[in-house]
Amino acid sequence: MKTYLIIDDEPIAHDIIKGYCDLLPELTLKKQCFDAIEALSYLNDNEVHLIFLDLNMPKLKGFAFLKTLSNPPKVIITTAYKEFALEGFELNVVDYLLKPFSFERFLKAINKVFNSKDQENNLNEQQLKQPDTIFLRSNKKYLQVVVKEILFLESAGNYVKVVTKDKTITVRDKVSDLLEKFPEGHFLKVHKSYAVAKVHIKSIEGNRLLIAEHVIPIGKIYRSGVDALLK
Repeated sequence: MKTYLIIDDEPIAHDIIKGYCDLLPELTLKKQCFDAIEALSYLNDNEVHLIFLDLNMPKLKGFAFLKTLSNPPKVIITTAYKEFALEGFELNVVDYLLKPFSFERFLKAINKVFNSKDQENNLNEQQLKQPDTIFLRSNKKYLQVVVKEILFLESAGNYVKVVTKDKTITVRDKVSDLLEKFPEGHFLKVHKSYAVAKVHIKSIEGNRLLIAEHVIPIGKIYRSGVDALLK
């Protein structure tokens, strides 16, 4: 389970964020704080994996609060003020969401938090290297997919086919963008239209490889990456 804290002085913002998080079973709310002072008090005795942080709050502004934390968890900024985005990323926030934001945009931020390469604070190392699941949007709904069951990704025009052990999920995305949501090194690009899960490769022969019962072509410019597996 990944725990989170909401810090925002607007009740409607709490309702929206909590409503989105309730759709993701891996996220567990620990506390809703309506100003940064309340959050500081809570964090003195408790830890969370993620903070949703508003900027324009009474008593103590969002960035001022963030600067007081010596070892902060991951932070997603949720604000109506786009002009502070640069400062946010200078403080190493994971993402900067402008209100109002859609669930799709919210989900992209969540995937960045728990699949990012520099995770180290609160989640154990095994979780970081291999997140258990990922949410993918297909046919206007979000499907939770077990990462280790994904065999390969296949580009199909403006869509990507995510082929697992028992089904194929079609996602409106690019292979290159989708790969960023997974741990570095989990997939290998072997063709302009294919990226394969290295752990599922059964055999490599000539200009093709076999995954389960699927034959995947190996493009010339990707050959060196495949050959590196054999060394």
